[in-house]
Amino acid sequence: MIAPALLFAVAAFTPQDPLVVRGATVYTMAGAPIENGVVVVADGKVAAIGAAADVAVPDGARVIEAAVVTPGLIDAHATVGLTGLLNVPHDQDQLEKSAPVQPELRAIDAFHARDELVAWLRGFGITTVHTGHGPGALVSGQTMVVKTHGRSADQDVVRPLCMVAVTLGDEGRGADGKSPGTRAKSIAMLREELQKAREYAAKRQRDAEAPVDLGLETMARVLADEVPLLITAHRQNDLASALRVADEFSIRVVLDGAAEAYLMLPQLAAAKVWVVPHPAMARTRGDLKNGTMELPRLLLDAGVPFALQSGFEAYVPKVRVALWEAGISVQHGLPAEAALRALTIDAAKLCGVDARVGSLEIGKDADLAMFDGDPFEFTSHCLGAVIDGEVYVGAPR
Repeated sequence: MIAPALLFAVAAFTPQDPLVVRGATVYTMAGAPIENGVVVVADGKVAAIGAAADVAVPDGARVIEAAVVTPGLIDAHATVGLTGLLNVPHDQDQLEKSAPVQPELRAIDAFHARDELVAWLRGFGITTVHTGHGPGALVSGQTMVVKTHGRSADQDVVRPLCMVAVTLGDEGRGADGKSPGTRAKSIAMLREELQKAREYAAKRQRDAEAPVDLGLETMARVLADEVPLLITAHRQNDLASALRVADEFSIRVVLDGAAEAYLMLPQLAAAKVWVVPHPAMARTRGDLKNGTMELPRLLLDAGVPFALQSGFEAYVPKVRVALWEAGISVQHGLPAEAALRALTIDAAKLCGVDARVGSLEIGKDADLAMFDGDPFEFTSHCLGAVIDGEVYVGAPR
């Protein structure tokens, strides 16, 4: 194992400084792992990568050494930045309960980049997060893709609108007699909103001066295949309803949670739908009672594309780390290489940001995670992260 050389101040680095990261093993996710590998960073991008014997190290470059180097990890679904470290009402902005359908709510307007929970995740090598409005309402709002620099939402955003969050099943029901009160009502209301958006888009096409409706404008983008619905659902019948609506309106859906997805693997594979399986350590109760820690492996074996997430559970934000969830999935049969893909290039493809992140390739963003051992071993540590060429070390664990 290479001894880490990370005893320096974060302020000593800027993205413009030449930087070299050496790893006993470098996982590029664009080819085979490189033993005794080197990544050269310049101007916030990957400038060169390969075996140490084949890559020229710039004169005066700062050098970081680690046992394992990977692309910066990507959390495929979280609420970090809208949910905060303290887990008290003033840092819980992931769910607005005043109405069941609010697709106009923008994640970027609520994202708090400087919340300590963002830095907490960065300390585990997570450099990009797909985050935003969480489950708990039929249509709770929008999601975004953001880097974990911790500067501001506008500085760190990668995609301001990635998906529109929908919840089916018990978690999406209204409270105190409010709609939707049943599963059939939930689907009827979702269909109604999509139909209204279809009519709205047609009207706007005929008359550019027609009044703008922010919610319908967002759903019109779903109908135009610009963004998918991120549908949180667990029971087989709810997953089937999601696929039915997707087929009826010719829209893309991403299935989130999907505890009983193993009951309909052929249908999911045929539909070529992405799944973001529930966190391995999620508490299996309610709609999630038939969840299994083996779900990622089952999806892999069935050829269903997936990425891994930290998800959301009230009152436990600090234990929701995608790296740990992946480690548990590896313990339950998911090959380590597949787990790493699900935290890097596959998550990037799911979120539509694979041109920038998810693999270590020349010209891509210089986002790296550095470990002193196997990232999925509990005794290993993340030594630091690089985001857009900027080095972060000594982050909280």
